[in-house]
Amino acid sequence: MQDSIILGRPDDFHVHLRDGAALAAVVPLTARQFGRALVMPNLKPPVTTVSMAADYRERILRSVPTDLQFSPLMALYLTDATPVDEVARVAESDFAHAFKYYPAGATTNSDSGVTALAKVYPVLEAMQRHGVVLCVHGEVTDPTTDVFDREALFVEGSLQHIARDFPALKMVVEHITTLEAAEFVAASGANIAATITPQHLLYNRTSIFTGGIRPHLYCLPILKREKHRQALLQAATSGSAKFFLGTDSAPHAKNNKEACCGAAGCFTSHAAIELYAEAFDSVAAMNKLDDFASRFGAAFYGLPRNVGQVTLKRESWTPPNEFAFAGETIVPLTVGRNLSWRMV
Repeated sequence: MQDSIILGRPDDFHVHLRDGAALAAVVPLTARQFGRALVMPNLKPPVTTVSMAADYRERILRSVPTDLQFSPLMALYLTDATPVDEVARVAESDFAHAFKYYPAGATTNSDSGVTALAKVYPVLEAMQRHGVVLCVHGEVTDPTTDVFDREALFVEGSLQHIARDFPALKMVVEHITTLEAAEFVAASGANIAATITPQHLLYNRTSIFTGGIRPHLYCLPILKREKHRQALLQAATSGSAKFFLGTDSAPHAKNNKEACCGAAGCFTSHAAIELYAEAFDSVAAMNKLDDFASRFGAAFYGLPRNVGQVTLKRESWTPPNEFAFAGETIVPLTVGRNLSWRMV
């Protein structure tokens, strides 16, 4: 049995860091795990320009502990009103790397998102021309659609249309949760990739209701059937460069999760690489973790690998059940659970 593994310093290509006091609380946890992270722009107001992203990046850097090397990579929020000229500014930037496509109303702070694909086609054409990455939250938002079907229907409709109409557009289908999304990405060209979260590798939809409702397992896109979890696990451990690490770690205060209308999002930044190790180890694929965590994402975004390494050791430990969060607390995905790998 393998007792330790050395990885290149990993990257998180999908994380939510919030702002203000909440930002200061969670940035150190991400910075201890990762050398870089692609930071989502769904603040209030959303981060829609390179100038706003530069200001947000400075606020993030002020929260990084002085003993850590961490570089925030920035994404801009795509709206119906995004000017085509902003694409060139992203292409010229050394810190902004993508636009994030939220269907309006799909998830937290997505009310400023895209209301119809046709409205952003000129921007997508410019992104294709400039080589700028489109990060996609892939769900339909029709309220009559079953929440467990929203990703599959988005793949069948909108995603197929984007890929057909912009065949050279670099696109990351974020936090995929279904067999359909995994198959779409695998069958597409090298310009289309996907991130996969630890919660979707480790849990299925039954987990949300085991022993009562588990609000800290509730995220969007929601956990799916076991067959989908197995498909994601196969994709993540396949050795395909199309699939790489993106935690979608999304902090919400405990009182906003454990509420009559709980917020969507799983918090994993404190032990993300250990959670991925649990998933990869479950199918004897630890030899594939370095590429998934430290190589494939950087290559897709045209970045060099991080300098440095991290070591994971097989060791039983229990993460804290709560973390301080802007005068309140966050309850992580790992609450009440032991982990069998630890970063040392």
